This record gives sequence, C-alpha cells and structure tokens, in this order.
Amino acid sequence: MAAKVFVGNLAFKATREQLETLFSEIARPVDVFLPTDRESGRPRGFAIVEFESEEQAREVIARLNDHVLDGRPLRLSPAEERRRPARTFSPDRSSMGPAGRGGFPPKSKGSRRNVRARKRSL
Repeated sequence: MAAKVFVGNLAFKATREQLETLFSEIARPVDVFLPTDRESGRPRGFAIVEFESEEQAREVIARLNDHVLDGRPLRLSPAEERRRPARTFSPDRSSMGPAGRGGFPPKSKGSRRNVRARKRSL
C-alpha cells in the first residue's frame, strides 16, 4: 500500500527533480507533488512525496528529517488524508434564494395567501 510523506519548510526554488534525486538515495518515490499558489503560480513551500510502502516512508522520515536543502532544514512527517469540508448549505435549489446563490431562507407565503380572492370580493 502506498504511503505519503509531507515535506515542509521547503525552499521556494526547490524543484521536483531535486526532491526525486534526494529521496531516491533511500527509496524510489512513486510520485512527487509540489503544489503552487492558484493566483501567483509560485510554489507553496511544501511537497507531498508518495512511496510504495509504509516502511519506505518511515525510513525516509527517519533519515532525512532536518536534512538541509537549499539552506533550509526539511520537516518530514507522515501525510494525513485531507478531510473534505462539510457542506454548509442545502443542495435543494428551492431554499437557495434569488438566482440560486444560496444563503437566503425561502420567503413565507402566509402574507400572500388569498390575495386574489380578497381583491375579487371588493
């Protein structure tokens, strides 16, 4: 089963090839993911490295934690699975308010009931 390692305190100029070379000295990485900022496209200063087994991941963490790369000591730890945030709105479109943008409760119809009937009777 694949195991992922979180690599923190990474220099912004670090590359995927640099990390692959560093980690392949101990265990061959399956994948190296360097996330970038959506707006600027700049690296975010961390990476997720995937290995074939938990044993390989533990070995890498033990040997390379606090290893200095580009003048910065790396912080390695087992990566945690991302939890998806709970939905805060109802998927029912009728309760989504004007133009389906969400956030507004539906209007009560109590004050509008029988308006036509009252108008006709006058």
